[in-house]
Amino acid sequence: MKMINSLKPTETTFQRILFCTDFSENANFAFSFAVDAATRCPGSQLYLLHVIPETEAQFWESYIYEVEDVDAKAEHDINERIDNTYRSRLPENLEMKVEFRVGKDYQEILAFSRENQINLIVIGRHGHNALQGAFFGKVTEKVVRKADCAVLVVPLSYRERLNNS
Repeated sequence: MKMINSLKPTETTFQRILFCTDFSENANFAFSFAVDAATRCPGSQLYLLHVIPETEAQFWESYIYEVEDVDAKAEHDINERIDNTYRSRLPENLEMKVEFRVGKDYQEILAFSRENQINLIVIGRHGHNALQGAFFGKVTEKVVRKADCAVLVVPLSYRERLNNS
């Protein structure tokens, strides 16, 4: 294992940065931190991953299987949302690769991270579910515990702290 003794303020090990989104307000806020990390390291690669929970995907697939091009329509809608919410906020010199997966969210995040040799995962602390907010965030907690890279967890409450500074 290679040890990093010290890094200069302008150096970083974050060459491959993964931003995870569920399109929640917290995820949208966390995106700025992912962009910041990527712009601080010229030549880094920023990835955006959106995981569609398997149960939701199965429900919709069986419910509307008779509709033509439902997968294409869903992908178009997600891409449009990504364009409006995230791509529009990217600096000109930064590209972002987008990936969608279907499955258990934390498992897909961890698998993507391993497959793409991610150095930093940026994720919001809470997702859509208010009950999850009472805990650390089920997905976030599992990613933090099981990731083999650095994880930056961004709480939405930090936005208010920044606004009051």
